[in-house]
Amino acid sequence: MTSALWTSDEIAAAAGGTASAPFEVSGVTFDSREVGPGDLFVAMPGTVHDGHKFVDSAFAAGAAGAIVSQPVSGPHVLVDDTFAALQALGRASRERSRATIIGVTGSVGKTSTKEALYAALDRNRPGRVHRSVKSYNNHTGVPLSLARMPRDAQFAVLEMGMNHAGEIHALTMQVRPHVALITAIAPAHMENLGSEEAIADAKAEIFDGLERDGVAIIPNDTAHRDRLVKSARRHADRIVTFGSGDADVHAIHAVSAESGGSLISAGLLEREITFTISQRGEHWVSNALAVLAAVEAVGEDVAIAALALADLGGLKGRGERHTLELDGGEILLIDESYNANPASMAATLKSLGAEKDVTRRIAVLGPMRELGEHTLALHAALAPAVRAAHVDRLILIGDEMRPLAEEVVGTISFDLVSSVDEATHSLMEIVRPGDAVLVKASNSIGLAKLVERMVKGMPCST
Repeated sequence: MTSALWTSDEIAAAAGGTASAPFEVSGVTFDSREVGPGDLFVAMPGTVHDGHKFVDSAFAAGAAGAIVSQPVSGPHVLVDDTFAALQALGRASRERSRATIIGVTGSVGKTSTKEALYAALDRNRPGRVHRSVKSYNNHTGVPLSLARMPRDAQFAVLEMGMNHAGEIHALTMQVRPHVALITAIAPAHMENLGSEEAIADAKAEIFDGLERDGVAIIPNDTAHRDRLVKSARRHADRIVTFGSGDADVHAIHAVSAESGGSLISAGLLEREITFTISQRGEHWVSNALAVLAAVEAVGEDVAIAALALADLGGLKGRGERHTLELDGGEILLIDESYNANPASMAATLKSLGAEKDVTRRIAVLGPMRELGEHTLALHAALAPAVRAAHVDRLILIGDEMRPLAEEVVGTISFDLVSSVDEATHSLMEIVRPGDAVLVKASNSIGLAKLVERMVKGMPCST
């Protein structure tokens, strides 16, 4: 059997296309900027650019072949529809794989939990674990992640996201997980779904694709626990809860560790385990419990997995910490720029409030998107979390943050600006040694640019 990820014959058979010549590929991408030597480039149609415009540059970057819907000069498989071909390739990969598949979704923490679970399983089975990279969790990212799965993978951790009801159902039927994990339910996507109950139902669609004897892992600390359990019972052979109280996997004790993370004693079904995690905040205690529940569900060593949680580094846009030199001193920059909803805002603000040995706490906050008619109220409702975190200065971006500004006026100093550029300028004007700066907003706001400018403009001391 070939060691290649795909051969041209396999691609043609899966996609119902015709190969121009024999070739083999070692990777798959639909982004010409990501192409490396040996990759398969899928020329996807786009809303702005057609991927066929970039076929030549893909070959120049080392692509070994392409999936196209029109003939090109390089080695290719010709199909009627390249998007349908990518989906077909993902299904073929799932069909041939003997890996144990874990699907992850949730309103908050799904990418962080996916990365932590990958690290935990990879510590058990080095080099034999596959995962979806970045946040490739939608109708294109999931089949791409499946298509990239190595032939010999023993485990795969695949993230699934949604904006509307029915989307996760379609994804989980492609993934067909052996274990389905929901991290949390929070008021994200309210604009499209209307209520938290509807959000819970949409997330519970992940159970629809469970394989026979599958395991559902459900957060215990949600008002929608019973609703999720009811949905899971229709598909799962076993249900495991995680969190506090009577959860199957629960924290007996969790205290802040000197390293900045947490020291956790956890009840894991019929035994106890004590371990540390490197990530800060109570939300990471919950993420860690979810990870251990999943590791136990697939029969791997939870003690070894816990070691990986102790070593887990910062995740870009999801809590990555930068210590930057400034005027003979240092500032702490906490990058939470990738995403935001009411639950994650509250959690990260609480973590900011827990920072020790800082002179001031500054929060640069941008809008939380897809909240619909609840937008104004939910932004205003951040005020108690801001006060509890002992924030000394706020930089707020956009009109959506005005309700929060009105709630804190006269009690907390703030700048209300209209753009990321203005926020960057304001921060550079006020920041001084000893400050801890939290940066958080929905990804579409582009606060990652502020983080990048700060990091590039100030040398790191660590």
